[in-house]
Amino acid sequence: MPETKNTVLVKFVVNGEEVGSMLLNAKTFSTGSQGYFGTGKLSLGDEAEKGYQGQVQLIRIGSKEAAKAAKP
Repeated sequence: MPETKNTVLVKFVVNGEEVGSMLLNAKTFSTGSQGYFGTGKLSLGDEAEKGYQGQVQLIRIGSKEAAKAAKP
């Protein structure tokens, strides 16, 4: 398993069955907001021959304003 410090594991569930997961890494976005981001390819167990490509981002609410306030 990859390094899991400062990460979030997102699981994908279809019809009650776990079909995949994605590891999100901590990130400071170009806007100054902080959160987590990950991309990957998934198979959802349906007829999609090549599966799916996706991305997940979690952005901490208010983190951009907090970062601006912390700067001198």
